[in-house]
Amino acid sequence: MTFPLTGEPLALDLLNTRTAEGDLVADPAGLGAWLAEQAGRLTPAGEVGAAEVAAVRAVREAARAALDAARRDERPPADALRALNGALAAAPSHRELAWTPETGLTAVPHRAAAPAERLAAELAEAVAELLTDPRVTSVRACEAEDCVLLFLPAHPRRRWCVAAACGNRARVARYYARHKGL
Repeated sequence: MTFPLTGEPLALDLLNTRTAEGDLVADPAGLGAWLAEQAGRLTPAGEVGAAEVAAVRAVREAARAALDAARRDERPPADALRALNGALAAAPSHRELAWTPETGLTAVPHRAAAPAERLAAELAEAVAELLTDPRVTSVRACEAEDCVLLFLPAHPRRRWCVAAACGNRARVARYYARHKGL
């Protein structure tokens, strides 16, 4: 399974798992594939089951509502904030020191919780980082008619999630519309 537009901030990658074609993390196989795609950005989940799917989808729905408001510089819905705060509180984080010969001394975040709660908390933390980032009002929706993906543009003139896909389709459609009457 391929996931569109990965590599954006983790919260946007999560939101982009709901595409115009459907929910890409609706089952354990889809979520497991997405988590594999996000390797290195999240703590490995191990076995993915229905609890993890439900937890991730709950965070994603709360994130969508909160981000929609934050992009308009408005107050996010209270239930969305409550859901995100609940996910964060269910698996609090503390830093744990570790030594390996390859990396030396590191302090990595550790969450003592069940896998579903830990995963939801990590994703809620990524959402909180995006919501509190001053660039949150710059998050854009792709301008292609059949696309629902979100992105954080590196360039202010960026209009499409992927220029080679959505941008090209839009340019071809404009060309066709201009030359249709000839």
